[in-house]
Amino acid sequence: MKAIISGGGTGGHIFPAIAIANAIKKRWPDADILFVGAEGRMEMEKVPAAGYEIKGLPIAGLQRKLTIRNIIKNLQLPFKMIRSRKKVRKIIADFRPDIVVGVGGFASEPTLKAAAAMGYPTLLQEQNSYAGLTNKMLAQGARTICVAYDGMERFFPKEKIVFTGNPVRDIIENIYNEVPQRFEGTLGEAKTLAENRTRTQGLEHFGLAADKRTVLSVGGSLGAGSINRMILDNIEFFKQNDIQLLWQTGKGMYEEACEKVKESGCGNLVKVHRFINEMDMAYRAADVIISRAGAIAISELCIVAKPVILIPSPNVAEDHQTKNAMALVEKNAAIMVRDSECHEKGLETLLDLLNDNDRMAAMGKNIKQLARRKAADRIVDEIKKITEKQTI
Repeated sequence: MKAIISGGGTGGHIFPAIAIANAIKKRWPDADILFVGAEGRMEMEKVPAAGYEIKGLPIAGLQRKLTIRNIIKNLQLPFKMIRSRKKVRKIIADFRPDIVVGVGGFASEPTLKAAAAMGYPTLLQEQNSYAGLTNKMLAQGARTICVAYDGMERFFPKEKIVFTGNPVRDIIENIYNEVPQRFEGTLGEAKTLAENRTRTQGLEHFGLAADKRTVLSVGGSLGAGSINRMILDNIEFFKQNDIQLLWQTGKGMYEEACEKVKESGCGNLVKVHRFINEMDMAYRAADVIISRAGAIAISELCIVAKPVILIPSPNVAEDHQTKNAMALVEKNAAIMVRDSECHEKGLETLLDLLNDNDRMAAMGKNIKQLARRKAADRIVDEIKKITEKQTI
């Protein structure tokens, strides 16, 4: 098996891509996998760290904010696209893949378009409830389109759609699989004990107290400015209410957040991290999670099964994060606070939730029912079908 996986830009594209690669390796241990990403983007660091080779294209996205610098960047886009198409055709011709998989992001458009034109089978993985422009353009040439939400025939040919769910990191997929051995009780009791144990492990990992309520705030791999500002301007809230906070700021506000926590004397309650590598431990520690509403974040949150407050980013195409969030809100599986209202309402909503144990329990139960496990394996099943047809 030889596979090219293309896409990236954010953790929401990169982590499922790596999960698919890992599932391919599990199915075919001798598989040869090559990633194609965008130069200067996060995938050029994260993919090699996961043990896979990656080649970069000089591709970039359209800059929507009108500044002199962005206008210059936009004028360069046609030339970057031409160079990317030329480079990726050579990459594909040299590698000769059995399958080319696109997960979204700048690099996936030239890669999958070239692959389809050259006669190589392609598969798309659409993560969101509202399909991205790139995948809509690539759908015609794809053999199969793997989706995570119902109703995607609005965007893609119905006969190509397969509902697989979104792939998540193995460490999240298996977060609660530590059932104690030699436990003389019911399976439900064993599971409860296992989940309590994992919470204790998470709290100990971050130096948090077991007798205090704990909130995890995570704005995605790049951080979330409005969520960070909501916390930064109201840091005393956590001291006043004796609430612990595990706070992933992203690099943009990390130094300011550290300084603010130090000045406020909340260092024993608020733990600031630029980026949390051990996200499974963070999920374990949390009683409530504040998050953006990216598709992969939501897929992980459904598996984690904790009460969650979603604050969708307004800076995404077609406002798809709000649509992702509403898919949970409509099932009483999450609370949504709009980005424009989070500074005034976010922490008030958090406190109301923390003081309502019945609602927290109901939300945890409801979001768990939406979890779609083994998505990467289902996608590999589709890859197997395509490649077997190709060799007949």
